[in-house]
Amino acid sequence: MAEYVPSPVKWAADQVALYESSGGTEGTTLLDTGLPVIIVTHRGNKTGAVRKTPLMRVKDGDGYVLVGSRGGAPAHPVWVHNLRADPNVQIQDETEVFSMCVREVRDADERARLWALAVEAFPPYEEYRNKTERLIPVFLAEPA
Repeated sequence: MAEYVPSPVKWAADQVALYESSGGTEGTTLLDTGLPVIIVTHRGNKTGAVRKTPLMRVKDGDGYVLVGSRGGAPAHPVWVHNLRADPNVQIQDETEVFSMCVREVRDADERARLWALAVEAFPPYEEYRNKTERLIPVFLAEPA
């Protein structure tokens, strides 16, 4: 098993630590906003290290929609590159952990449907989309 390397972003590393140390009973909302988050465990595409990223919980049936918004920044978050290189992830949703496989959504109709779900769950995504010139990646994590 590869070594876990915490995020260099303090709030993200702290959120993962609280989420996991409590078994998924604490740290389950984004920075105490009340909006639910999941923890996505993935492998670093350059280092092979285990990485863990808190993302908004956006459900689509048995799957999860993962949005690479990075607050509308000009570059993709690093985890986007990791998922493109290795689509096998684990998702912790509160106390439950699922092995999942992700795929980047490229079909325009499916992407529009999933984007609407994401914006419903976390309205700032629309602001982020308007802030950046890049196409924000959307992934769907489905049971492995």
